[in-house]
Formats: sequence, structure tokens, C-alpha cells
Amino acid sequence: MPKVIVLTGVTRGLGRALLPAFVAGGHTIAGCGRSESHVAELRAAFPGPHLFEALDVADTSSVQSWAAEVLAKLGPPDLLINNAALMNTPAPLWEVATDEFDSMIDVNVKGVFHVIKAFVPAMVERGTGVIVNLSSGWGRSTAPGVAPYCATKYAIEGLTLALAQDLPRGMAAVSLNPGIIDTDMLRQAWGQGASSFPSPAQWAKKAAPFLLNLSEKDNGKPLTVN
Repeated sequence: MPKVIVLTGVTRGLGRALLPAFVAGGHTIAGCGRSESHVAELRAAFPGPHLFEALDVADTSSVQSWAAEVLAKLGPPDLLINNAALMNTPAPLWEVATDEFDSMIDVNVKGVFHVIKAFVPAMVERGTGVIVNLSSGWGRSTAPGVAPYCATKYAIEGLTLALAQDLPRGMAAVSLNPGIIDTDMLRQAWGQGASSFPSPAQWAKKAAPFLLNLSEKDNGKPLTVN
């Protein structure tokens, strides 16, 4: 059955790779990203009923306005995927710039909260829907140089587990470790070493059906795309 899917960070990386896989399956996508030009490209490539908006998930008023439009036109999402995130420039924690740390908290943690607050009440009222918050292997383990990123993804793990307990029966919230993928974010951390891992497009072939098959039975589970 076709689903309405809300997907943040749709203009690049894993979000951009998932988009055509979802569209090919007959699903309707409401996506957001920060780049006006990339959003314009998506609107041309994937016209209505799909909806794309340029915004920063760290801006709560922008998220609320976007959600109001999506809910009015498409109704509550069946699948809400919080994918938008930032990676820090690798460095010992004490050398990380304060504004960089703040930006990561604003996008990776507060941005997820803003999107949940904007969309989930309508999902709860309907009584169905799945919320997927993208985590990381670095939300369940650590490495040098990426303490800010680890902190945000550990936060997502805890936030999601507690959210799962808040939800009514019929719904689910899961944290998802996508695995190690050759994205721009991974290249920021690992440089050319990232190229030995699967591309986002390769990952999406497995990840899209995995995400579409999530249901109430998965509520509260920390999952991984293998």
C-alpha cells in the first residue's frame, strides 16, 4: 500500500539516495533540505504530489510551517524519517569550535525534536505511523576526533527509546544505524578511506524496503541496516 513519507535531509547523502527508491515504489514524499538550488532540482525531477521545501530543521518556526502545509495537503505521514544531520571536523573535543558544537546540537538533536513535535501529534491522533531517527555506529560506540557527533547520536538513541515508550499502541519509534556508507559526512571524518564502503545508492537498495517494512512490532528497537 502506498505510504506518505516525510524525509529530512532529502537533498544529499542517504536522504537523496532513498528518494528515488521510495518514489519508484509509488510512495509520496515530503522532503526538506537546506539548499534552495537542490530543492528546486528535486521539485523539477519529482513533481507533485511530492512536496519539497528548503529549510533548516534547527529553525522550529520553519519546521512548524512546513509541517502545517504537508499535513494539510497529504495528511499525517505513515513513515517519518529524521535523517538530517551534521558531522564535525575531526579534532580532539577541546579543540572543537563552540559554534560548530552548537550547530551539531541544533541540527542533530534539537532538529529531530522540532520535526517530531511538528508531525507526531497528527500521527498519534490517527493512531498509526512509524518514526525512524537516524543514529550511527557512533551512537553506540565511540572514536577519537568525533566526540560531538557521538554525543548527538547517543542522544538520539536515548531520545528514541523514551519516545517509543510515550507512543500509543499501533505506532513505533526506532533508532537506525545505517551502517558505514560512503557519504560526504563519512569522507569528512575518514577522507578517501570512505571510498571502500558502499555508496548511498547501493545502500538505498537494501534500506528502502527495510524501512518500509517497519511496523508496531519494531517499537523501541535499536536497529541496523545490514
